[in-house]
Parts: sequence; structure tokens; C-alpha cells
Amino acid sequence: MEQPTMNTSSLLLQSKLLRKIAPYTLAGYSRFRQVVDTDGAIPARIKALYVAVAATTKGYREMAQRELKRARQLGLTFDEASAAAVVLSSVRGEGAALSFISTLDSEYPSQAEGEIPMPQMEVGPHEAEQNFLRYFGSMPPSLGKLIELLPVGGDAYYLMREGTINGTALGPKYSELMLVAVLAADYSPLASVHINGARTAGATETEIAETIVCAVLTSGLSAWVSGANAMDVRPS
Repeated sequence: MEQPTMNTSSLLLQSKLLRKIAPYTLAGYSRFRQVVDTDGAIPARIKALYVAVAATTKGYREMAQRELKRARQLGLTFDEASAAAVVLSSVRGEGAALSFISTLDSEYPSQAEGEIPMPQMEVGPHEAEQNFLRYFGSMPPSLGKLIELLPVGGDAYYLMREGTINGTALGPKYSELMLVAVLAADYSPLASVHINGARTAGATETEIAETIVCAVLTSGLSAWVSGANAMDVRPS
């Protein structure tokens, strides 16, 4: 059987200690890296971005930098890369988003210059509620409570969710899968929501599996177990 090509950018695979004491571990890890580092169901440049995003959420700034650099070398455009800042703003908040933006600025300098006014977005009556019903099929209790108790919060959730899934250069499928990568990296059962959203957007089971493997690089084998379990949760 042909041995996988070693990724020379992986510091784990370069570890002299692990090469000496952990041949099985590195042989397995190199195969996971092969899934991520080569074009498959998902282009390698997109998978490198998913690893960078997952690394950002774990606080692994150097890994995020290396993976985003690799993504750029593979042809990832600024518009594609900047989608991660949108996704992280919604799914992991200000700290993670700003950390990624800093990494993005170092790889794609001088992309946003000058004063840019704060955008103004109007939300019509029941617009948020109708959006949630279309996406989820029924109103999730958490969002129903938000609309009932804090209507402006319901509008806020709608705007951020809509921008995350439908407002990026990656398009709905790859944006949903990026959410899967983040949630799988944190072993979150909420990954099932976006796995099903990715399916609705056209993702195949192999694309979903490759996305979860991206999270394995930042979060270990448990990311696969958590993500695979989430694949089995279907809408009722």
C-alpha cells in the first residue's frame, strides 16, 4: 500500500520525540493530514481554512497562522478567507473573531482601508420568526424564548445567523460546514444542527466527514467521535 505523503508544514509530524516514541500515532496522524491536505470531496484550500478556524477557536494562534498561510498558498482568496471572520463573530464571539482577523491581516495585508460606516439593516415585523421557521422547520424553544422576552435579541440572532450562512463568499454549503468544523472541534452536539443545514445546502456525507477530520487536527480523535455521532442526529 502506498504510504501517505508527509505534510512538511505539520510541526507534529516534524517532532523528533514523537518520531522516536510514537510511530503508530504519527502514522495515523499523517493519514488524517492526507485527508485534509489534498483535494477530495472538498478542495484542500477550504479544508486548510477550516483547520485555521478550528485552531483559532482553540486558542492555537500559531497553528491558525500556519494553516491560513497554507490555504493562501493553495489559492484561497481573501474573500473566501474573510468568511471565517463572519462565522466566528456569530459562533464564537468577539475574541475569536478578532484573533482570526489579526491572522487574516498578516496573510492578506491592506484589504480594508479607509473609513467604512457602520451598516444599517432593517428587520421587518415577524421577519426573524419566519426565517427561523424556514430554516429549522419549527421554532426552537431557545429562539422562541428570545423572541418573546427580548424581541430585539431575536432580530439580532436572525441578522447574525443570516449573515453567517448566506452572507459570505463561501456560500451556504461551505459556511455551514465551517460551523460544523468549529463545533466538532469543541465536541459540541450542536454540530448536528449545522450538519443537517449543510445537507440541505447540498453537502454530501463525504464532505461532512472531511470537515470533521479537519477538527481532528486541532482537537484529537474525540472530535471525530463527537462529529460522527452528530451526523446520526436527524431532524424529527
